[in-house]
Amino acid sequence: MLVVVGIWFVVAYNGLVALRNRVQNAWSQIDVQLKRRYDLIPNLVSTV
Repeated sequence: MLVVVGIWFVVAYNGLVALRNRVQNAWSQIDVQLKRRYDLIPNLVSTV
């Protein structure tokens, strides 16, 4: 019984770590897109 609980704990912890990594990656992608958009503003202003 104790082994089953230990295995469940390890699997649950690994799942939470994976979710945390996915969230961090998603926010990182958002930051990249916002930076790209911000870098394009001067080009847009000069074009207009």
